[in-house]
Amino acid sequence: MGQIGKRLSSSQIIILGFAAVILLGSLLLMLPFATKDGHGAVFTDALFTATSAVCVTGLVVQDTATYWSAFGHAVILTLIQIGGMGVVTVAIAISTFSGKQISLKQRSTMQEAISAHKVGGIVRLTGFIIKMTIFFELLGALVMAPTFCSEFGFFKGVWYAIFHSISAFCNAGFDLMGVKSEYSSLTYFIANPVINSAVIALIIIGGIGFLTWEDIKTNKHHIRRYRMQSKVVLTTTALLILFPALYFFFFEFGNKPLGERVWSSLFQAVTPRTAGFNTADLTQISEAGSLLTIMLMLIGGSPGSTAGGMKTTTLAVMLSTAVSVFRRREHARFFGRRISDDTVRNAATVFMMYLVLFLTGGFVISRVEGLPLLTCLYETASAIGTVGLTLGITPDLGIVSQIILIFLMYIGRVGGLTLIFSTVSGNRGNTARLPQEKLTVG
Repeated sequence: MGQIGKRLSSSQIIILGFAAVILLGSLLLMLPFATKDGHGAVFTDALFTATSAVCVTGLVVQDTATYWSAFGHAVILTLIQIGGMGVVTVAIAISTFSGKQISLKQRSTMQEAISAHKVGGIVRLTGFIIKMTIFFELLGALVMAPTFCSEFGFFKGVWYAIFHSISAFCNAGFDLMGVKSEYSSLTYFIANPVINSAVIALIIIGGIGFLTWEDIKTNKHHIRRYRMQSKVVLTTTALLILFPALYFFFFEFGNKPLGERVWSSLFQAVTPRTAGFNTADLTQISEAGSLLTIMLMLIGGSPGSTAGGMKTTTLAVMLSTAVSVFRRREHARFFGRRISDDTVRNAATVFMMYLVLFLTGGFVISRVEGLPLLTCLYETASAIGTVGLTLGITPDLGIVSQIILIFLMYIGRVGGLTLIFSTVSGNRGNTARLPQEKLTVG
């Protein structure tokens, strides 16, 4: 096994690691005591749920609250935690706590898994990730526990607080409220400031990325010392919350009381990137609002975070590149720093990959299921962005559509470039430069 590990690239280890955890989770969910009826889940339902949990998506084919037993809920929560922190991060943490020496290959794999800039300090960074995760998840649970305990009783309330805190921080979107109950997702708490503020904060904290938080911790209030990536992440995240929130406030939730209107707008701006909870009825949002939500789902969170999507930095690089063309600059730039050509190429590749997979998946599901294209695109954006928001069609989809969503969720979590690099590992190609010729575009 050790020899096999040595032959695998870091990308291949990440790909296979996620696949192994998904398979193990599927087998556990197929056990008779994993479901409330005592029969266990069929393989397709177990695989879909395990993939959704590990890929921190939140799309489900069976109602999480009513279909799965307490054991099934525990399995799902464990898969969410592993998926949110990252399979490699969890493996490295276990090795560290058991006193094992972390090899250079393991450090390199960890570097790629969390998008770190260098191998040095990876073990220390792993410790920071573990501590930060535990701290914020416990804090979130403590904040939400009083409200949940008053609604559901002490023990059930505490369990709900823990489950939803982990699900929110990991940007998973799984909930225990029941699809058909009055509590469906978090709609019952639409104007509750405690639940709204706690869930929104957990989603943002988890989605910003561990590297950004490590930078903030290191440099504290000296913003000028932040890495360029941290500045880009924080700026882009703030803008992607502010402007969508204003849109939802003025154009989607105008018929609600002011308190509900404010919280709904802010929640709906945050949750598509990439948490999957909802406090409002998504089917009542206009086509324009649904399209904006789709865009937010595709963008997702930031590198090295619990969130999926093409990432905020990808969007920022694409926009900066466009601005540089408009102003006839040679290079894209941020905060007085030039962006490398490799970064621009990677961003363009990720952008095109997400766009093609999202559109192709939506088109195929629309034709197979005979459903409106926008509804299917909403579903595929939710899958590849690892969001979990849905217009309600997921449980009724056929096996072909479910397989498409499973594939998209997997791609969305492991990352498009990671998958590409895993298949072309070690193949550098021909380094010879071909003759150059002009091609007119635009």
